[in-house]
Amino acid sequence: MQNKDNNDILENDIEESLPEEQDEEITPETETDEYEDDFQQESPEQEEYYEDDSEPAPPVSQAPRKRKKKKKKKRRSRLPGVIILTTFIFAVSVCLSLVIIAFGRDMLGIGKSESTYLIVIPEGATTVEISELLKKENIIKSPKCFQLFSRLRKSDSSYIAGEHFVRPNMAYETIINELTTIPEDKEQVTVEVTFPEGCTIFDAAQILEQNSICSADEFIFYFNSGGLGFDFENRLPADTSLKFYRMEGYLFPDTYFFYEDMSPEQVCQKIYLNFDNKMTPERYAKMESLGLSLDELITFASVVQKEAANTDTMLYVASVFWNRLRNAADFPLLQSDPTSNYSEFVQRKMDVYDKTIVDSYNTYVSPGLPPGAICNPGIEAIDAVLENVESNYFFFIANIYTGQTYFSETLGEHEAYQEMVEGQVDEYIASSIAASKEAEANAET
Repeated sequence: MQNKDNNDILENDIEESLPEEQDEEITPETETDEYEDDFQQESPEQEEYYEDDSEPAPPVSQAPRKRKKKKKKKRRSRLPGVIILTTFIFAVSVCLSLVIIAFGRDMLGIGKSESTYLIVIPEGATTVEISELLKKENIIKSPKCFQLFSRLRKSDSSYIAGEHFVRPNMAYETIINELTTIPEDKEQVTVEVTFPEGCTIFDAAQILEQNSICSADEFIFYFNSGGLGFDFENRLPADTSLKFYRMEGYLFPDTYFFYEDMSPEQVCQKIYLNFDNKMTPERYAKMESLGLSLDELITFASVVQKEAANTDTMLYVASVFWNRLRNAADFPLLQSDPTSNYSEFVQRKMDVYDKTIVDSYNTYVSPGLPPGAICNPGIEAIDAVLENVESNYFFFIANIYTGQTYFSETLGEHEAYQEMVEGQVDEYIASSIAASKEAEANAET
């Protein structure tokens, strides 16, 4: 009966612990939450204790809450960024170094051509215009750098108009000195030289040597070497194997001013520059519209130059050769006497005879135009070819003594004119001989 006693004791203890107000009758409307809370706060272990009349279970100790550990953010490696930045800085440094080296080489003229170029500074030209001119002629690469250098040297107002010879391998300072200094060599003597229309390179070389300007052989070598950087040179044919003088025809007939004991290269520069200036865009446009290359134009003009007795007949002389070239089936050969004369000249000047080259210049043997010019034509002959005057003429003959030229459409007309001219020539020669004898007789008396 021990269990019963224990329950009684427990009930007594509970009753003693309750407050006095609990004796009052509790209606459903007056039940308090406090009473429910007391029972709600009892743990399941306590309910089991009441049912089993067992000793109360020891209080359950609540385990301390575990704190959640904050995940540590992983630190990103800075190494890739450092590598990228370093590479970028290195690349920029290399590029800047290359640019600085390039400008430095240009300013000092290192590794550049030693060829001489003729620069003509216009009156009143500014530093900007001069620098652009030097850039165009491939003397310098950076006009802006040249302008800065000129400004630092305070040379902007010191440039002298006129002709100057410079080289790409000159330093900026040397170029500026050349363009701002008047030659002080008082021993240089200016020589005026005129190359007539129709002269050859050989003739021009003899004139230069006779005037103590330069050696004839050196001039011919430098003139035919070319490569002086002028625009017209870019239009020349690559194959010149059949030419005797490669640059025959490009020595523009004109009056030039040289110095005694002048460099042959400088002489060639002045002549090349004159030809380059004469070949204007308008002339090139006409040339291309006619389907001619520059070399064909000059070769054609050289034949007209030698054939025409005067400038008035050049247009129709050119028309005869145009008609023959366009009717090659009926007229396969141009049959120009001056071409056969030049062929003989080439044969005399050859160290080793080459029949192919000699015959190629003779239009009585080879069809079409010669492989190159037979002389150096003037601007009138060049323009006569470009004018392309229409006519029905296929023949002409000129009286070299009177300067009269006779044009004909048929071979019969041509032969008649030819007979007439031969009679005029014979009569002219006979009268000249008679006049000479009469002058001698008068001189004796």
